[in-house]
Amino acid sequence: MNDLLRNLPRVDDILDVVKEDLPRMVLLASIREVLDNTRAKITAGQTPNTSHEEIARQAIALARAKITPSLKRVINATGIVLHTNLGRATMSEKVAEHVKQIAMDYSTLEYDPKTGKRGSRTGAIENLLTNLTGAEAACIVNNNAAAVLLTLTALCQGGEVIVSRGEFVEIGGSFRVPDVIAQSGAILREVGTTNKTHLSDYKQAIETAAQTTPPPEYYGAWQNFAPQPKAPAVLKVHTSNYKIVGFTAEVAAKELATLGALSIYDLGAGTFIPFEGEETVQEAVKSGMDIVCFSGDKLLGGPQCGIILGKKEYVEKIRKHPLYRALRADKLSLAALEATMLLYQDIDNAKHEIPTLKMLLATGDELKEKAARLLGLLHNKYNAKLQEITGLAGGGSLPTQEFKSWAVAITHGAEKLEKHMRDWETPIIARIHKGTLLLDVRTIDETEFPIIAECLYKTTA
Repeated sequence: MNDLLRNLPRVDDILDVVKEDLPRMVLLASIREVLDNTRAKITAGQTPNTSHEEIARQAIALARAKITPSLKRVINATGIVLHTNLGRATMSEKVAEHVKQIAMDYSTLEYDPKTGKRGSRTGAIENLLTNLTGAEAACIVNNNAAAVLLTLTALCQGGEVIVSRGEFVEIGGSFRVPDVIAQSGAILREVGTTNKTHLSDYKQAIETAAQTTPPPEYYGAWQNFAPQPKAPAVLKVHTSNYKIVGFTAEVAAKELATLGALSIYDLGAGTFIPFEGEETVQEAVKSGMDIVCFSGDKLLGGPQCGIILGKKEYVEKIRKHPLYRALRADKLSLAALEATMLLYQDIDNAKHEIPTLKMLLATGDELKEKAARLLGLLHNKYNAKLQEITGLAGGGSLPTQEFKSWAVAITHGAEKLEKHMRDWETPIIARIHKGTLLLDVRTIDETEFPIIAECLYKTTA
């Protein structure tokens, strides 16, 4: 052990061996880390290779890893279009080019070239949103969780928010509706049961809230200093990542909008085009709800952001709240959202140009032909075959809707092959079902077929 420790090379010795063009500080730290790890192995009774060449090889590999971004492109072969772990919605080439231009150059983010003065950061995008949806006004923040929190804070702080027990939604990252209401400074009032809530439950809660809030006269001579009673609000939460079926009842948005209370609709994954059993954003706005919130990076197929639509008086209050500045979207998200909304001006074109819509709307025949083209590149390797499968939209969207698809199925060495694909230069993420590796072509672009074919050929699985 002592001999091995004494023979460990010095940092300067390894620097003399390394001929790679790497940042000196990163390389030095990597060499020291490799030497420390080697020293620990020796102390633990192991006999690692302590040659200059081996230490240098490990240090170079470690230094390269440190200067390589961890966020990298992958090929999604799972068939899950809005795969949360893989970044959810992808951008069209047109949208990506626009974002690239805005990222690389100065822009008119808050400047109006016509007047030569400061311009609106989001005015043009908000006009697009109101024209597309029929809403009076719009506001954009960095995600839908922020949209809900900001709306509740700006409009409901100090008042009661009435929510059905069947809509106590939790999304990824332990984002829970009751917790958000509490964080906003509002008071949660639960109504109904898990499986059934009626309009009368909301009406009773509104009446009870009015009776339990002392009017200003209650404070007598001190009424000018008393807390002003705030009318209760009704919050409808779309159960976008689950469905309650069977003996159930829920109140539609258009009914809640008639109660006379402030009405807020957390639509979750908003969509501009109809999907089975899914309410569109346009329908939600038309229902008469005062505020409608939804995500930009799910069924809309845009960037991560939260969109708030609704009556102008309420949206203006939201925009003027101090929390808005902390939650507003950055310039790259705004660029991507505007470019996406421009595509929606022609719905038929949007279905073709927006990747999320194109993938979700692909037909079974189209996908079967597509899978056959990928299979043809494998030339019977692994005895692969076509297999009809079903998948989900993902991303907490369309939880009960299954999408029929086609995949290239490989049963030989599925586990080993799946790992090999993950370790590829461009990682290929597939799924294994009942011992079969499935390459679902719904989420694979045909330009990625050669990469997959090369990966599958260069393995001993």
